[in-house]
Amino acid sequence: MDRQAYLDEIKFKLSGGGILKLELDDNAFNQLLNSSFREIQRYIDTTRIVTIPYAPCIDVNTINNGKVNAVARIFRSEGYISNSETADSGGGYPVDPMEATQWQLLSGVGNLYNFNDYVYNYASWNTLLQIRNTTSTDLAFRFDRSSNKLYINISSGIPDKITVEYVPRYDDVSEIVSDFWIDIIIRMAVALGKIALGRARTRYTQSNALWQQDGQIMLDEGNSELNDLRERLQASTQLCYPID
Repeated sequence: MDRQAYLDEIKFKLSGGGILKLELDDNAFNQLLNSSFREIQRYIDTTRIVTIPYAPCIDVNTINNGKVNAVARIFRSEGYISNSETADSGGGYPVDPMEATQWQLLSGVGNLYNFNDYVYNYASWNTLLQIRNTTSTDLAFRFDRSSNKLYINISSGIPDKITVEYVPRYDDVSEIVSDFWIDIIIRMAVALGKIALGRARTRYTQSNALWQQDGQIMLDEGNSELNDLRERLQASTQLCYPID
C-alpha cells in the first residue's frame, strides 16, 4: 500500500466519503500520517530472519542496510563442530556436545559403570554445574544501537555462519505489508486528523447561528479513539523497553 493510498483512505473517512470539504491541506495530512507511522513503528514486532557469516562483533549495517530496530534471537545455522562445507553435507552434530554430555550423565541408559555413585560424587556434580554454566552463555548477544554493532558469544563449536532474527526499521509507510499494522496506522492517523480538525473548528464559536460546527464532537472523538488505540497497543505489546 503506497503513501497516496493511505492519504486517500484517511481523507475519505474524515470527509464523510468525500462529501465534506476539509480544512487541512495535503501537507498537513502527510504530517499526520508521518506522526502516526512514527508512533506505531515502536510497537511493530514482526521479525525477519537472515543468515550471515559469524563474527564476535558484527556490523549491523550489513543486515537490511543497517535498518534494524531490535535483535530478537540468535540461532545456529550449522551443526556443532562443523563448518560450511560439512554442514551442507550433513556433517557436524545437531546438538551441543556439552548438552549431550549432561544427558549421558543424568540418563539411566548406556551410561557409566556404577552410575549412582558417580553422579552423586561431588566432583561430578561440579562438572555438571560447569557445563550448564558454559552452555547458558552460548549465543548470548548484545545489540549496541549507538554503534550499530551486534556482539555474540559462542561458548563451543564456533560456526562459519549465524542466523539472526531481527525487527526491521521502516523508513516509509509503503514498506509495511501487514494488513493489521496498515489498519492501525490509518486508525491513528484518522484520530489525529479528527483532533486537528476539531481544534480548527472550535477556534471560534457562533452563538447566534442556526447551526453549529461539529468541532467539539470531532475533538472528543479523536481524543477518545487515540487514547483507546494507545491503551490497546501498550496492553498487547510483547516488546521490552529499557529504562536506562
